[in-house]
Amino acid sequence: MGNRLTQIATRTGDDGSTGLGDTTRVPKNHLRVAAMGDVDELNSHIGLLLCESMPDAVRELLVDVQHQLFNLGGELSMPGYTLLKPEALLQLDNALAEHNATLPRLAEFILPAGTRAASQAHVCRTVARRAERVVVALGATDAVNDTPRRYLNRLSDLMFVLARVLNRIDGGDDVYWKSERMARQQQES
Repeated sequence: MGNRLTQIATRTGDDGSTGLGDTTRVPKNHLRVAAMGDVDELNSHIGLLLCESMPDAVRELLVDVQHQLFNLGGELSMPGYTLLKPEALLQLDNALAEHNATLPRLAEFILPAGTRAASQAHVCRTVARRAERVVVALGATDAVNDTPRRYLNRLSDLMFVLARVLNRIDGGDDVYWKSERMARQQQES
C-alpha cells in the first residue's frame, strides 16, 4: 500500500494527473479516478445521512458501510489488490432481507421524497448507481474485481429499502408517484 498522506497540498496534481495507491500516475479524468471519486462522494452522502435521526441498528449498519466503502475506494486505487471482502456483500444481503421483511409490498413507484433522512437515503441510492456504472465502465478496460461492482449494486438496493424504512419512522409512509393508471383505479373504486 502506498504511503499515507502527511501533507495535503502536494502540488503533484497540478499537471492534471494523480497518484494511485500503487504509485502509478494517471490522468485525473481516468475512469479509475472517476470511480474512486464517486465512491468517495457516496461515502460523504452517507455521512450526511448519519446526521439524521434513525434507529441505532440502521446507524450501525451505515457506519460499517462507510468503512466498507473506504475499502472499496482503496481497492480501486490499487489495481490488483483485494480489500473489499465477500463478507461485506453478505452483510448487505442480510440487511436487505431483514429490512424488506418489515415493509409492505410496493403497489406503485415511489418518489425520492418524504422525510429528510429518507430523501438523503435516495440521494445515496442514486450516487451508488452512478458509482456502479463507472465501475462497470472501468471493468471494460481495466481489471476490476467482481465484489466492488456487486457491492455497489446491492448497496443501492439497500439505500432504497432504507429510505422506505426511514419514511416509516413516527408513522410516515412512502410518497407515491401519481400515475394515470393509479388515478383511474382510484376513480373506479
